[in-house]
Amino acid sequence: MRQHEFGPLPPVSTLTLGGGGLGMLWGETTFDECVATVRAAVDAGITLLDLAPRYGNGKAERVVGEAFGGRLPDGVRVTTKCNLGTQPADRVERVLRQSIEASLRLLQRDRIDVFFLHSNIVPDGHPMWKRPDTERFTAQSLFTDHVRPVFEKLIKDGTIGAWGITGIGHPDAIIDILGQDPKPAAVQCIANLLDSPGALKFYDEPARPRQIMAAARANGVGIMGIRAVQAGALTAAIDRALPDDHPEVLDYARAAPFRAICAEIGENPAIIAHRYALSLPIDTLVLGVKNRQELAECVAAAEAGPLPADLIARIDASVA
Repeated sequence: MRQHEFGPLPPVSTLTLGGGGLGMLWGETTFDECVATVRAAVDAGITLLDLAPRYGNGKAERVVGEAFGGRLPDGVRVTTKCNLGTQPADRVERVLRQSIEASLRLLQRDRIDVFFLHSNIVPDGHPMWKRPDTERFTAQSLFTDHVRPVFEKLIKDGTIGAWGITGIGHPDAIIDILGQDPKPAAVQCIANLLDSPGALKFYDEPARPRQIMAAARANGVGIMGIRAVQAGALTAAIDRALPDDHPEVLDYARAAPFRAICAEIGENPAIIAHRYALSLPIDTLVLGVKNRQELAECVAAAEAGPLPADLIARIDASVA
């Protein structure tokens, strides 16, 4: 599999294996199938495994730990995350370290290659703070004054190799942080043909993922594309029961013209959605697969490469 420049970090494969499917968030699978999927991904040339404690309450991390017994193959790296939320400043380091320690136990490792803040970074005083679910949010001032210094400390003591941010917080905060020093080594950006974070969006303004990608590129930050199929909204059918007003269901309806194009050209919508995402200015695309069949389809999409410009234009017009 092709390798790409990845900000200040070593090159990374076109595809990254994500932990959502391994944590059994995206439909039914089994632990053994997830272990087999991780091994198959590495055999296919994938060099980055992107995990988090929230992916199945540690299941994804345990899958990777079991797959390799804590000894990752040469050249393979692992990430994990912490959903810090709205902690008091004096608890930040303790919470981050406790999260890492729990992840290391499940992974059977003694170091995290890249550690991400999983929380939504939100500008201080933004209307998002009036929501009832602010445990998902980390204030921008808390990040700059307390979280980032702890990240730098974790690098110095060898606990992590680098740190990054999940770019699904408010775009103003994300773009601002990407231009500051010390800057993250990597950022995870929404990368799908709807530019939609779906249920992960907690603000009224546009998500602006392509502006986040541009800011990351301008500042030498590695870019990981996420949610290529928007949690199933860009596949042939959503594989789990959701209410009619769920953001993913609404996006599925919005994508009906996209599926019509795929039917016309005789292609699987999930494959085309992944190839569309690979046409965006990202360094690696994170997969949410839960079994070897879905993995094989995504590897085939990567081998087919980005979509031609005329098809991209047609898809863009269909979902505008």
